[in-house]
Amino acid sequence: MRVLVTSPSRFAITSDGNLWTPNPSQDYKLWSRYLDIYDEVHLLVRAKSHSTAPKEWKIATGPGIKAVPIPFFIGPWEFIKNYINIRKTISKALVNVEAIQLRIPCTIATEVWRLLPSERPYGAEVIADPYDVFAPGSIKHPLRPFFRWLFPQELKQQCSQATAALYVTKQALQRRYPCPNYSADGISDVCLSEANLVSTARPLRQKASSVSLIFVGTMAQLYKAPDVLINAVSVCVQEGLDLKLIMVGDGKHRPELEAQAEVLGLKERIYFRGQLASSDAVRTELDQAELFVLPSYQEGLPRAMIEAMARALPCIGSTVGGIPELLPPEDMVPPGDVVALARKIREVVTDPERMARMSTRNLEIAKEYTDEVLQKQRITFYRYVREQTELWLSSKNEKAIVA
Repeated sequence: MRVLVTSPSRFAITSDGNLWTPNPSQDYKLWSRYLDIYDEVHLLVRAKSHSTAPKEWKIATGPGIKAVPIPFFIGPWEFIKNYINIRKTISKALVNVEAIQLRIPCTIATEVWRLLPSERPYGAEVIADPYDVFAPGSIKHPLRPFFRWLFPQELKQQCSQATAALYVTKQALQRRYPCPNYSADGISDVCLSEANLVSTARPLRQKASSVSLIFVGTMAQLYKAPDVLINAVSVCVQEGLDLKLIMVGDGKHRPELEAQAEVLGLKERIYFRGQLASSDAVRTELDQAELFVLPSYQEGLPRAMIEAMARALPCIGSTVGGIPELLPPEDMVPPGDVVALARKIREVVTDPERMARMSTRNLEIAKEYTDEVLQKQRITFYRYVREQTELWLSSKNEKAIVA
Protein backbone atom coordinates (compact mmCIF):
# COMPACT_ATOMS: atom_id res chain seq x y z
CA MET A 1 0.00 0.00 0.00
CA ARG A 2 1.20 3.49 -0.90
CA VAL A 3 0.90 6.28 1.65
CA LEU A 4 0.94 10.05 1.16
CA VAL A 5 2.81 11.81 3.99
CA THR A 6 2.85 15.59 4.37
CA SER A 7 5.49 17.72 6.06
CA PRO A 8 5.68 21.45 6.87
CA SER A 9 9.46 21.43 6.36
CA ARG A 10 11.23 22.93 3.35
CA PHE A 11 13.44 20.81 1.11
CA ALA A 12 15.71 21.09 -1.90
CA ILE A 13 15.07 18.83 -4.90
CA THR A 14 17.71 17.87 -7.46
CA SER A 15 17.20 16.84 -11.08
CA ASP A 16 17.31 13.15 -10.14
CA GLY A 17 14.14 13.62 -8.07
CA ASN A 18 15.81 13.34 -4.67
CA LEU A 19 14.90 15.54 -1.72
CA TRP A 20 17.55 17.11 0.52
CA THR A 21 17.19 18.68 3.96
CA PRO A 22 19.47 20.90 6.07
CA ASN A 23 18.00 19.32 9.19
CA PRO A 24 19.43 15.89 10.12
CA SER A 25 16.20 15.06 11.97
CA GLN A 26 14.29 15.28 8.65
CA ASP A 27 16.46 12.90 6.64
CA TYR A 28 15.70 9.48 5.16
CA LYS A 29 15.73 7.79 8.57
CA LEU A 30 12.63 9.71 9.69
CA TRP A 31 10.53 8.89 6.63
CA SER A 32 11.64 5.27 6.41
CA ARG A 33 9.75 4.57 9.64
CA TYR A 34 6.56 4.30 7.60
CA LEU A 35 8.03 1.45 5.57
CA ASP A 36 7.52 -0.94 8.46
CA ILE A 37 3.82 -0.91 7.49
CA TYR A 38 3.53 0.71 4.06
CA ASP A 39 5.11 -0.41 0.78
CA GLU A 40 5.90 3.06 -0.56
CA VAL A 41 5.92 6.56 0.93
CA HIS A 42 5.01 9.57 -1.22
CA LEU A 43 6.45 12.61 0.55
CA LEU A 44 4.35 15.69 -0.29
CA VAL A 45 6.48 18.76 0.49
CA ARG A 46 7.48 22.17 -0.80
CA ALA A 47 10.79 21.74 -2.57
CA LYS A 48 13.06 24.27 -4.28
CA SER A 49 14.95 23.12 -7.37
CA HIS A 50 18.75 22.89 -7.13
CA SER A 51 21.21 21.76 -9.78
CA THR A 52 23.20 19.90 -7.13
CA ALA A 53 22.56 19.01 -3.51
CA PRO A 54 23.36 21.88 -1.15
CA LYS A 55 26.60 21.35 0.73
CA GLU A 56 26.26 19.21 3.87
CA TRP A 57 22.49 18.72 3.41
CA LYS A 58 21.13 15.24 4.05
CA ILE A 59 19.13 13.12 1.64
CA ALA A 60 15.49 12.53 2.58
CA THR A 61 14.42 10.21 -0.23
CA GLY A 62 15.69 6.75 -1.11
CA PRO A 63 14.42 3.17 -1.39
CA GLY A 64 10.67 3.27 -0.78
CA ILE A 65 10.53 7.07 -0.29
CA LYS A 66 9.39 9.09 -3.30
CA ALA A 67 9.30 12.89 -3.62
CA VAL A 68 6.04 14.61 -4.56
CA PRO A 69 7.14 18.26 -4.77
CA ILE A 70 4.71 21.14 -4.72
CA PRO A 71 5.61 24.68 -5.89
CA PHE A 72 7.96 26.24 -3.37
CA PHE A 73 6.60 29.03 -1.19
CA ILE A 74 7.47 30.94 1.97
CA GLY A 75 4.70 32.74 3.80
CA PRO A 76 1.01 33.27 3.01
CA TRP A 77 1.47 35.61 0.04
CA GLU A 78 3.64 33.17 -1.92
CA PHE A 79 1.22 30.40 -0.98
CA ILE A 80 -1.68 32.37 -2.45
CA LYS A 81 0.35 33.13 -5.56
CA ASN A 82 0.98 29.41 -6.14
CA TYR A 83 -2.36 28.21 -4.83
CA ILE A 84 -3.85 26.83 -8.06
CA ASN A 85 -0.73 24.80 -8.90
CA ILE A 86 -0.47 23.56 -5.31
CA ARG A 87 -4.07 22.29 -5.45
CA LYS A 88 -3.45 20.58 -8.78
CA THR A 89 -0.37 18.81 -7.43
CA ILE A 90 -2.25 17.63 -4.34
CA SER A 91 -5.22 16.38 -6.34
CA LYS A 92 -2.93 14.32 -8.56
CA ALA A 93 -1.01 13.01 -5.53
CA LEU A 94 -4.20 11.76 -3.89
CA VAL A 95 -5.04 9.65 -6.93
CA ASN A 96 -1.68 7.88 -6.75
CA VAL A 97 -1.91 6.63 -3.16
CA GLU A 98 -4.25 4.64 -0.98
CA ALA A 99 -3.43 5.80 2.58
CA ILE A 100 -3.03 9.30 4.01
CA GLN A 101 -0.85 10.46 6.93
CA LEU A 102 -1.07 14.18 7.72
CA ARG A 103 1.66 15.67 9.91
CA ILE A 104 -0.10 18.69 11.39
CA PRO A 105 -0.29 21.64 11.81
CA CYS A 106 0.82 22.23 8.24
CA THR A 107 -0.47 24.40 5.38
CA ILE A 108 0.06 21.58 2.88
CA ALA A 109 -1.72 19.04 5.10
CA THR A 110 -4.66 21.42 5.45
CA GLU A 111 -5.04 21.60 1.67
CA VAL A 112 -4.95 17.81 1.46
CA TRP A 113 -7.62 17.62 4.18
CA ARG A 114 -9.85 20.07 2.30
CA LEU A 115 -9.65 17.96 -0.86
CA LEU A 116 -10.40 14.64 0.83
CA PRO A 117 -13.89 13.14 0.46
CA SER A 118 -15.60 13.04 3.86
CA GLU A 119 -15.57 9.23 3.97
CA ARG A 120 -11.88 8.80 3.07
CA PRO A 121 -9.79 7.73 6.10
CA TYR A 122 -6.63 9.53 7.17
CA GLY A 123 -4.24 9.49 10.07
CA ALA A 124 -3.26 12.71 11.82
CA GLU A 125 0.12 13.14 13.52
CA VAL A 126 -0.06 16.18 15.81
CA ILE A 127 3.41 17.63 16.33
CA ALA A 128 2.82 21.25 17.43
CA ASP A 129 0.25 23.72 18.72
CA PRO A 130 -0.55 26.66 16.39
CA TYR A 131 -2.17 28.58 19.26
CA ASP A 132 1.25 28.82 20.90
CA VAL A 133 3.13 29.18 17.61
CA PHE A 134 1.31 32.48 17.05
CA ALA A 135 1.55 33.71 20.63
CA PRO A 136 2.68 37.34 21.09
CA GLY A 137 6.44 37.61 20.65
CA SER A 138 6.87 34.31 18.84
CA ILE A 139 6.25 35.43 15.24
CA LYS A 140 6.40 38.85 13.61
CA HIS A 141 3.51 39.11 11.15
CA PRO A 142 0.62 41.59 10.78
CA LEU A 143 -1.90 38.73 10.59
CA ARG A 144 -0.54 36.92 13.67
CA PRO A 145 -3.72 37.45 15.80
CA PHE A 146 -5.93 36.16 12.96
CA PHE A 147 -3.70 33.14 12.38
CA ARG A 148 -3.78 32.41 16.11
CA TRP A 149 -7.56 32.14 15.88
CA LEU A 150 -7.82 30.37 12.49
CA PHE A 151 -5.21 27.62 12.63
CA PRO A 152 -6.26 26.12 15.99
CA GLN A 153 -9.83 25.92 14.69
CA GLU A 154 -8.65 24.04 11.61
CA LEU A 155 -6.52 21.70 13.72
CA LYS A 156 -9.46 20.89 15.99
CA GLN A 157 -11.54 19.93 12.95
CA GLN A 158 -8.73 17.86 11.43
CA CYS A 159 -8.29 15.88 14.66
CA SER A 160 -12.01 15.44 15.26
CA GLN A 161 -12.51 14.05 11.74
CA ALA A 162 -9.37 11.89 11.66
CA THR A 163 -9.62 8.11 11.56
CA ALA A 164 -6.83 8.09 14.14
CA ALA A 165 -4.51 10.64 15.72
CA LEU A 166 -0.97 10.28 17.02
CA TYR A 167 0.25 12.91 19.48
CA VAL A 168 3.87 13.63 20.33
CA THR A 169 2.70 14.63 23.82
CA LYS A 170 1.10 12.50 26.50
CA GLN A 171 -1.53 15.10 27.43
CA ALA A 172 -0.87 18.65 26.24
CA LEU A 173 -1.87 18.57 22.55
CA GLN A 174 -4.76 16.13 22.92
CA ARG A 175 -6.40 18.34 25.52
CA ARG A 176 -6.82 21.12 22.96
CA TYR A 177 -7.17 18.94 19.85
CA PRO A 178 -8.92 15.68 20.78
CA CYS A 179 -9.63 12.84 18.38
CA PRO A 180 -12.88 11.01 19.27
CA ASN A 181 -11.86 7.89 17.39
CA TYR A 182 -8.47 6.20 17.89
CA SER A 183 -5.58 8.04 19.52
CA ALA A 184 -1.95 7.17 20.29
CA ASP A 185 -0.34 9.33 22.96
CA GLY A 186 3.20 10.31 23.88
CA ILE A 187 4.90 9.14 20.68
CA SER A 188 7.62 11.70 19.97
CA ASP A 189 9.07 12.02 16.48
CA VAL A 190 12.60 12.27 17.86
CA CYS A 191 15.23 10.06 16.23
CA LEU A 192 17.04 8.64 19.25
CA SER A 193 18.68 5.23 19.28
CA GLU A 194 19.87 3.58 22.46
CA ALA A 195 23.41 4.11 21.19
CA ASN A 196 22.85 7.87 21.47
CA LEU A 197 22.26 7.63 25.23
CA VAL A 198 25.26 8.25 27.45
CA SER A 199 25.88 5.45 29.91
CA THR A 200 25.95 7.50 33.11
CA ALA A 201 24.82 10.83 34.46
CA ARG A 202 27.29 13.69 34.70
CA PRO A 203 29.55 13.79 37.73
CA LEU A 204 29.17 16.43 40.40
CA ARG A 205 30.44 19.61 38.80
CA GLN A 206 33.15 21.51 40.61
CA LYS A 207 32.39 25.19 40.97
CA ALA A 208 34.18 26.97 38.18
CA SER A 209 34.44 30.54 37.03
CA SER A 210 32.74 29.93 33.67
CA VAL A 211 29.60 27.96 32.76
CA SER A 212 28.67 26.88 29.21
CA LEU A 213 25.01 27.08 28.16
CA ILE A 214 23.59 25.72 24.91
CA PHE A 215 20.49 26.45 22.82
CA VAL A 216 19.42 24.28 19.86
CA GLY A 217 16.56 25.50 17.70
CA THR A 218 15.40 27.25 14.55
CA MET A 219 15.99 30.92 13.97
CA ALA A 220 13.57 31.02 11.04
CA GLN A 221 11.01 32.32 13.55
CA LEU A 222 11.34 33.43 17.15
CA TYR A 223 9.00 30.92 18.79
CA LYS A 224 11.98 29.12 20.34
CA ALA A 225 12.72 32.49 22.04
CA PRO A 226 16.47 32.79 21.35
CA ASP A 227 16.11 36.57 21.81
CA VAL A 228 14.69 36.02 25.30
CA LEU A 229 17.61 33.75 26.17
CA ILE A 230 20.18 36.31 24.95
CA ASN A 231 18.56 38.97 27.14
CA ALA A 232 18.55 36.61 30.13
CA VAL A 233 22.25 35.85 29.65
CA SER A 234 22.88 39.58 29.58
CA VAL A 235 21.10 39.99 32.93
CA CYS A 236 23.13 37.13 34.42
CA VAL A 237 26.43 38.60 33.20
CA GLN A 238 25.53 42.01 34.59
CA GLU A 239 24.90 40.30 37.94
CA GLY A 240 28.38 38.80 37.91
CA LEU A 241 27.95 35.33 36.42
CA ASP A 242 30.59 34.18 33.96
CA LEU A 243 28.57 32.54 31.19
CA LYS A 244 29.04 31.61 27.58
CA LEU A 245 26.22 30.56 25.27
CA ILE A 246 26.42 28.24 22.25
CA MET A 247 23.56 28.74 19.80
CA VAL A 248 22.95 25.94 17.30
CA GLY A 249 20.50 26.67 14.49
CA ASP A 250 19.94 29.06 11.63
CA GLY A 251 17.28 31.12 9.91
CA LYS A 252 16.32 34.61 8.80
CA HIS A 253 16.44 36.04 12.35
CA ARG A 254 20.06 35.04 12.94
CA PRO A 255 21.54 38.41 11.83
CA GLU A 256 19.32 40.36 14.21
CA LEU A 257 20.14 37.95 17.04
CA GLU A 258 23.86 38.42 16.36
CA ALA A 259 23.29 42.19 16.39
CA GLN A 260 21.37 41.87 19.66
CA ALA A 261 24.29 40.02 21.25
CA GLU A 262 26.74 42.66 20.05
CA VAL A 263 24.63 45.57 21.32
CA LEU A 264 24.44 43.90 24.74
CA GLY A 265 28.22 43.50 24.82
CA LEU A 266 28.02 39.72 24.54
CA LYS A 267 29.85 39.21 21.26
CA GLU A 268 32.70 37.39 23.05
CA ARG A 269 30.30 35.25 25.08
CA ILE A 270 27.73 34.08 22.51
CA TYR A 271 28.80 31.77 19.70
CA PHE A 272 26.50 31.17 16.72
CA ARG A 273 27.28 27.73 15.28
CA GLY A 274 24.64 27.77 12.54
CA GLN A 275 22.84 24.65 11.27
CA LEU A 276 25.18 21.75 11.99
CA ALA A 277 25.57 19.12 9.31
CA SER A 278 24.96 16.01 11.38
CA SER A 279 23.42 14.70 14.56
CA ASP A 280 26.91 13.69 15.67
CA ALA A 281 28.01 17.32 15.42
CA VAL A 282 25.07 18.40 17.56
CA ARG A 283 25.85 15.75 20.16
CA THR A 284 29.45 16.96 20.30
CA GLU A 285 28.23 20.45 21.16
CA LEU A 286 25.82 19.07 23.76
CA ASP A 287 28.59 17.05 25.39
CA GLN A 288 30.75 20.14 25.76
CA ALA A 289 27.96 22.21 27.35
CA GLU A 290 26.83 22.20 30.97
CA LEU A 291 23.22 23.46 30.76
CA PHE A 292 20.63 23.24 27.97
CA VAL A 293 18.12 26.12 27.80
CA LEU A 294 14.96 26.22 25.64
CA PRO A 295 12.62 29.07 26.71
CA SER A 296 10.12 28.52 23.86
CA TYR A 297 6.80 30.24 23.29
CA GLN A 298 5.51 26.97 21.81
CA GLU A 299 6.46 23.32 21.64
CA GLY A 300 4.90 20.00 20.83
CA LEU A 301 7.44 17.78 22.52
CA PRO A 302 10.87 19.32 21.82
CA ARG A 303 13.19 16.84 20.11
CA ALA A 304 16.21 19.00 20.91
CA MET A 305 15.48 18.81 24.63
CA ILE A 306 15.10 15.03 24.55
CA GLU A 307 18.39 14.77 22.68
CA ALA A 308 20.04 16.97 25.34
CA MET A 309 18.57 14.82 28.10
CA ALA A 310 19.98 11.74 26.36
CA ARG A 311 23.42 13.29 26.89
CA ALA A 312 22.56 13.74 30.59
CA LEU A 313 22.43 17.51 30.31
CA PRO A 314 20.57 19.53 32.95
CA CYS A 315 17.77 21.43 31.17
CA ILE A 316 15.71 24.57 31.69
CA GLY A 317 12.54 25.04 29.64
CA SER A 318 9.33 27.04 29.53
CA THR A 319 5.89 25.97 30.72
CA VAL A 320 4.45 25.37 27.25
CA GLY A 321 3.31 22.37 25.20
CA GLY A 322 4.87 19.08 26.22
CA ILE A 323 7.82 20.53 28.15
CA PRO A 324 6.04 19.94 31.51
CA GLU A 325 5.94 16.25 30.53
CA LEU A 326 9.75 16.27 30.44
CA LEU A 327 10.76 18.64 33.23
CA PRO A 328 9.58 19.21 36.82
CA PRO A 329 8.09 22.62 37.73
CA GLU A 330 11.29 23.79 39.42
CA ASP A 331 13.16 23.55 36.11
CA MET A 332 10.72 25.68 34.12
CA VAL A 333 9.83 29.36 33.69
CA PRO A 334 6.92 31.20 32.03
CA PRO A 335 7.52 31.92 28.32
CA GLY A 336 8.80 35.37 27.46
CA ASP A 337 9.89 36.24 31.03
CA VAL A 338 13.51 37.39 30.85
CA VAL A 339 13.79 38.10 34.58
CA ALA A 340 12.43 34.69 35.57
CA LEU A 341 14.72 32.94 33.08
CA ALA A 342 17.79 34.80 34.33
CA ARG A 343 16.86 33.94 37.92
CA LYS A 344 16.42 30.26 37.01
CA ILE A 345 19.77 30.11 35.22
CA ARG A 346 21.46 31.62 38.27
CA GLU A 347 19.70 29.15 40.61
CA VAL A 348 20.87 26.17 38.59
CA VAL A 349 24.44 27.06 37.66
CA THR A 350 25.32 28.08 41.22
CA ASP A 351 24.11 24.75 42.66
CA PRO A 352 26.31 21.84 41.49
CA GLU A 353 24.33 19.28 43.55
CA ARG A 354 21.12 20.36 41.82
CA MET A 355 22.75 20.08 38.40
CA ALA A 356 23.87 16.54 39.23
CA ARG A 357 20.32 15.59 40.24
CA MET A 358 18.92 17.14 37.05
CA SER A 359 21.44 15.18 34.98
CA THR A 360 20.45 11.86 36.55
CA ARG A 361 16.74 12.50 36.21
CA ASN A 362 16.95 13.71 32.60
CA LEU A 363 18.91 10.68 31.45
CA GLU A 364 16.27 8.36 32.89
CA ILE A 365 13.45 10.28 31.18
CA ALA A 366 15.27 10.17 27.84
CA LYS A 367 15.32 6.37 27.96
CA GLU A 368 11.52 6.45 27.46
CA TYR A 369 11.96 8.07 24.03
CA THR A 370 14.35 5.78 22.18
CA ASP A 371 13.50 4.44 18.72
CA GLU A 372 13.42 0.95 20.16
CA VAL A 373 10.58 1.98 22.49
CA LEU A 374 8.60 4.37 20.29
CA GLN A 375 8.70 2.57 16.94
CA LYS A 376 6.59 -0.29 18.32
CA GLN A 377 3.90 2.24 19.23
CA ARG A 378 4.16 4.00 15.85
CA ILE A 379 3.73 0.68 14.04
CA THR A 380 0.53 -0.01 15.98
CA PHE A 381 -0.80 3.38 14.91
CA TYR A 382 0.25 3.04 11.26
CA ARG A 383 -1.23 -0.46 11.12
CA TYR A 384 -4.59 0.79 12.41
CA VAL A 385 -4.72 3.52 9.73
CA ARG A 386 -3.78 0.98 7.06
CA GLU A 387 -6.48 -1.45 8.22
CA GLN A 388 -9.13 1.28 8.17
CA THR A 389 -7.95 2.31 4.71
CA GLU A 390 -8.24 -1.29 3.49
CA LEU A 391 -11.82 -1.45 4.80
CA TRP A 392 -12.64 1.79 2.98
CA LEU A 393 -11.10 0.52 -0.26
CA SER A 394 -13.00 -2.75 0.02
CA SER A 395 -16.29 -0.93 0.58
CA LYS A 396 -15.54 1.42 -2.29
CA ASN A 397 -14.86 -1.48 -4.64
CA GLU A 398 -18.03 -3.28 -3.60
CA LYS A 399 -20.10 -0.18 -4.31
CA ALA A 400 -18.44 0.16 -7.71
CA ILE A 401 -19.30 -3.46 -8.57
CA VAL A 402 -22.94 -2.99 -7.54
CA ALA A 403 -23.18 0.19 -9.55
